[in-house]
Amino acid sequence: MSIETILQKFKTTRTNTEKLCKPLAIEDYSVQPNENVSPPKWHLAHSTWFFEQFILIQFDKNYEVFNEDFGFLFNSYYNNAGKRVLRPNRGLITRPIVSEVLAYREYVTNEIITLLENKPTDEILILLEIGINHEEQHQELLAYDIKFILGNQPTFPSFQTKIHLKEETQKPEFIQVKEGVYEIGHNNDNFCFDNELGFHKTYIQNTEIANKLVTNGEFIEFMNAGGYEDFNLWHSEGWDFINENKIKAPLYWFKIEEDWHYYNFNGLEKVNPNLPVMHCSYYEAYAFAEWKGMRLPTEFEWEIASEKLNYEQLWEWTSSAYLPYPNFEKAAGALGEYNGKFMVNQHVLRGSSIATSKNHSRKTYRNFFHTSSRWIFSGIRLAKK
Repeated sequence: MSIETILQKFKTTRTNTEKLCKPLAIEDYSVQPNENVSPPKWHLAHSTWFFEQFILIQFDKNYEVFNEDFGFLFNSYYNNAGKRVLRPNRGLITRPIVSEVLAYREYVTNEIITLLENKPTDEILILLEIGINHEEQHQELLAYDIKFILGNQPTFPSFQTKIHLKEETQKPEFIQVKEGVYEIGHNNDNFCFDNELGFHKTYIQNTEIANKLVTNGEFIEFMNAGGYEDFNLWHSEGWDFINENKIKAPLYWFKIEEDWHYYNFNGLEKVNPNLPVMHCSYYEAYAFAEWKGMRLPTEFEWEIASEKLNYEQLWEWTSSAYLPYPNFEKAAGALGEYNGKFMVNQHVLRGSSIATSKNHSRKTYRNFFHTSSRWIFSGIRLAKK
């Protein structure tokens, strides 16, 4: 990628993050309803700290740190980069105020632009590309977190965005994946994250994967059939999770009189039965598949079938644990903490969502979350047993 191309992409990415937050009220920026959700102000600052910490401080000898406290306040989980505010406490950070965080963004953005205009090394360009992709990931997390913040307000305020689902209108069919040895993983010169590397062969049994996502209407049938009350459908851990948290429907769903409603960015609306069901945990996805006499595909089956799938609506739970590919190697230092340290107690989701940056939508992308995660933009695709 040329310097001119990466410079333009950097500018666009920085602008897009701020555009996403612009409809927020100032009071929305520092709210943290639970430990999984980070305040929008924190996202704005953390994605900026990433460029400051890993590029400007390391490679610009004349760079002056914007604020010495920001490294502690806005580091996420990089132990190699020093101490930090614990994740559940991010909502306690009322200072710096939003305007100072925006000034921080402008300062770092301008310093990166200046660095790019002075013939940067290949190492800087590689790190800059990682930083851009990192910020694009946070744009999607921002969409999740903003929805959770507003979706837990008593009045369910609307939010101006183009992030909306489309109905699953295609005729239901199953796509055949033939038994055989297939090559899996990233294998070209385009950008990828380290967890996509380790291009390797894997053996797949004959299987069939649904061409469409499970819809709200289908999930309501599961609910009406007592799916949340039948322990036979659930993993033991999932059964404990839904009972301890009194879960009887997907996140953001509310029964008003006899009709199900849910919070979308438009506000509280009646559930559209033709839209794909979203905000279900892996536990719920698994239980629904059991109820249908089916299963969730493995991430390898999904990747092989992906060219015949329309997969840009929701991230799709797979039955695969998040583990390293053969010959996976963590990078040295803090960047080695980016993905490898999370390869335990997580499940892989494949595809992309309506909130995903376009260049992140590729068949080899390995998203990962804990099986209890519900605020992410996740959906369900079935495979035959």
